[in-house]
Amino acid sequence: MIAIREATAADIPLIQDIAHKTWPETYGPILPEGQVAYMLGLFYTSQALQKNFASGQHFLIAEENGGHLAFASYEMHYQNSSTTRIPKIYVLPESQGKGLGRMLIERILHIAQETGNEKLQLNVNRHNKALHFYGYLGFEKVAQVDIPIGKGFLMEDFIMEKRLPRP
Repeated sequence: MIAIREATAADIPLIQDIAHKTWPETYGPILPEGQVAYMLGLFYTSQALQKNFASGQHFLIAEENGGHLAFASYEMHYQNSSTTRIPKIYVLPESQGKGLGRMLIERILHIAQETGNEKLQLNVNRHNKALHFYGYLGFEKVAQVDIPIGKGFLMEDFIMEKRLPRP
């Protein structure tokens, strides 16, 4: 049985493990050489993740039989708005297709509704296969951005949003 639980800073090694197993397969084929390692070093060090927790970012972990399969993070009232932002959502490659991504997003959606937020927002690389998944879940492209992250690398993303139904 799959369980989703709120993560704590003690779960940082689990989050790092999922990211390090997922990113090369997800981004290796679509990002310039060296960018995957650079971004993992930028966003998934213990210090960077501690900072995420300290700034109010919440993390969820999906588990089955004691094994960690996926994680997502979310920020309520992003930039003092009625938006819940999903900065991170990753499912282990061997666990994709089991509905874990949908389960994580649905959990975040319910939390967002309970706090009065009106929409979900996320960024996704313009060449990421997950674009179709997000569209299927009702997310729509609202902007295209190129975000410089250092060392000459860019995050070439779509910003996608989903309006939340009234509870």
